[in-house]
Amino acid sequence: MRMTVDQIVQETSQWPIDVVAELVDRITLAKHGGLDAKREAAWAETALRRSAELDSGKETLVPGPEVSARIRKIVGR
Repeated sequence: MRMTVDQIVQETSQWPIDVVAELVDRITLAKHGGLDAKREAAWAETALRRSAELDSGKETLVPGPEVSARIRKIVGR
């Protein structure tokens, strides 16, 4: 039996976050393919830079619910 999107969301809401992250990553790769080596290196560099900015206090994170609320406001939901 095929699952609906709502059923998948309900099921995965009970999973550990690392397992959900792996699922999302694998679906994205299956649908869109991976990055070429140049883009992969650029993303790795960006991730390391952002991590250093967070560690140093130069930048701060915005909580997920706040980001979601901002997005809903922008798209009118």
